[in-house]
Amino acid sequence: MLAGFTGYLIYFLVLMLIPLWAQSKVKNTYKTYSKRPTSSMMSGAEVARKILDDNGLYDVDIVETRGILTDHYDPRKKLVALSSSNYHGQSMASSAVAAHEVGHAIQDAQDYAFLRFRSALVPVANFGSNMSFFLIIAGILLNLTGLAVVGVIFMSAAVLFQLVTLPVEFDASNRAMAQLVSTGIIRNDEERETKKVLSAAAMTYVAAAVTAVAELLRFILIITSANNND
Repeated sequence: MLAGFTGYLIYFLVLMLIPLWAQSKVKNTYKTYSKRPTSSMMSGAEVARKILDDNGLYDVDIVETRGILTDHYDPRKKLVALSSSNYHGQSMASSAVAAHEVGHAIQDAQDYAFLRFRSALVPVANFGSNMSFFLIIAGILLNLTGLAVVGVIFMSAAVLFQLVTLPVEFDASNRAMAQLVSTGIIRNDEERETKKVLSAAAMTYVAAAVTAVAELLRFILIITSANNND
């Protein structure tokens, strides 16, 4: 009994610690390199506009958005949204984040397969994230294995979304580095620091994927154990 409790305690600690570690890493890295200007002294908005124009994406707009690290690309509106600090900032962090979001715009323009697949998964992944837990718990409590399995299926879709996100984000970061260097926005001796920003951000997606897979496996084991006990 004690061993089982200890195992669950370790499991929950890991699930909490991995995301916290990833968030701490990206915040600390961003804080460090948001204070270091690039040699080009271009703002994030200028970086985004230059890379977009160099790739012929004149129809993609750039807007300032509220919040911290709320930067994103909206494929429906063809919009790169940069948080205020990155929109106006002239730092390595601002350039890295802006270039990363433009990397998604380039993926969209080039019909990048994983981006399309992830977009197609959004509706079922959202439903899975919101409802799967309740379906699984209800199935276990009511001894309705079929209902619990349906919950696992929906949760699997949400997990698949997290896994597909990984190549999308890593590819966007690779495109960002290539564009920053080829356009001369950063010098060769600034590549290492810029990569640190992108790598730290990528860890948040890795942590989310690991956590999602671990949670799915836990519920599968619970349902399997419940059936065996019956």
